Amino acid sequence: MTTGEVGAGRASARSAGPTGPAGPAGPAELAGTAGPADPAGAAAPSGLFGRSLLYAVVAAVQLATGALVAPVLAHVLDDPAQVGALAAAIALHQLLVVLALVGLDQAVVLQRAEDGHDRGARALAGGAVLVAAAVTALLWGTAAWWAPLFGFAPGTVAAPGIVATTVWWTVPAAGVMVTLGLLLAADRLRAYTVVSVLAAVGGQVAGLGAVLLLDGGAGTYAWGLLGADLLAALVGWRLARPRWRGALSPRVMRPALAFGAPLMLSSISVFLLNAGDRVVVQRLAGPAELGRYQVAYTVGFLAVQLIVVAGNSWLPRFAEVQDTALRRHLVGRTRDSVYRLLAPALLGVALAAPVALVVAAPASFRPRELLVVVVLVALSAYPVAAGTATGRVLVTERRTRALAACTALAAVLNIALNLLLVPVAGIAGSAAATAVAYAVQALAQRLALRARPGPWPRTPPRVLLEAAAVSALALALVVAPAGTAPDAARFALALACLPWCLRRLRRAKEGS
Repeated sequence: MTTGEVGAGRASARSAGPTGPAGPAGPAELAGTAGPADPAGAAAPSGLFGRSLLYAVVAAVQLATGALVAPVLAHVLDDPAQVGALAAAIALHQLLVVLALVGLDQAVVLQRAEDGHDRGARALAGGAVLVAAAVTALLWGTAAWWAPLFGFAPGTVAAPGIVATTVWWTVPAAGVMVTLGLLLAADRLRAYTVVSVLAAVGGQVAGLGAVLLLDGGAGTYAWGLLGADLLAALVGWRLARPRWRGALSPRVMRPALAFGAPLMLSSISVFLLNAGDRVVVQRLAGPAELGRYQVAYTVGFLAVQLIVVAGNSWLPRFAEVQDTALRRHLVGRTRDSVYRLLAPALLGVALAAPVALVVAAPASFRPRELLVVVVLVALSAYPVAAGTATGRVLVTERRTRALAACTALAAVLNIALNLLLVPVAGIAGSAAATAVAYAVQALAQRLALRARPGPWPRTPPRVLLEAAAVSALALALVVAPAGTAPDAARFALALACLPWCLRRLRRAKEGS
């Protein structure tokens, strides 16, 4: 976890997707020209690559903002202990928000999509905020017991008061996520953009400005993030208008908690799946290798993050489709469109990696040796795309227990493989372990779909062959000749992948 993940850490959680410019879209609108009675003949869901993708673009701004601020903040703080305390606080913050929301933010999105109106979702949104406030109060009252487990024991924290800031940050952050989900599901792009920018960009500006003006440290920066989220939450509540009367009634909360609690466990497993490799590398290889791993991971994981953001932004569109066969067909076709987009994107990453690593890391990081890590991390985008597709189906079918079990299996496997491979292959082994864990998660979710009747479309052989060819070429580039001239030629070829990617995106939008 780096300071660059301040806004990005919640990007995927804040992406839920629109319902259509004039209210909930029907199956025929989602499918293009085909109606719900003919799922086999439905066209590709081109709408998901049009207006829906705008929400993913706004959410991706959070990723970009965090990446831009990270090096500036590192120089301003100029203290590894302060940066480490802030990174630990951000990781703790992400975990506390998951615990406080109990999956109710996703329940709000699904409720709005299924109802086609705001009444039930607004009541559930109010209940979600009240539950988050109650859980936060409990966390605050017990902080003396659990904080030392996360390295925040008295006398060991470089930023005094950062635990209190992190705990109370939970309420406004949860409010932002809930209201953004409601705005997304209602397809209120302008309102969503305002709240998202206030939280993400405003938080970075406020935090960095507070450090510079007050000559403070990590704790001051965290207060800036909290203040921006509080403002964004207030604006979001004004725009989304959650209902407080009857928000905690059993009729509203019982089905939402039954849906959300397993999803919370799944989110915790996702947290462990994403962060478990860092813990093992830190303990077995040391902080220096963890730093090198983090740099390479950041370069290679961008495509994966964008897939997660885009996949979550499509959830309400799929939830609106009542016909199970048609919904599965649409999710599968969207998955195949993502596979086609990944071919030029991942090849571009592999080609540009030598130059990107030189820019991202000084010579002491031995950037050339990190190329294999970048490629392995980038190739994990394929199983992530597969898992995102099957995960959307499990969520829309309210099978969150199966999703939680699959994710927990992958998280445990990731840690076990890291313990096995890091002593043998170093950080390259850690990257390979994480890629395998994502693949196992996707496979487990695919098998879970068989527990319910309904077709699951297979990926066309041509798309699979292209993915295999791109993966093989990317791995071959790891051992390609190095040097100024070869790296410059590779970077030029990487730039040539951009129009290829844009063409694929245009074809996806046109439903061709």
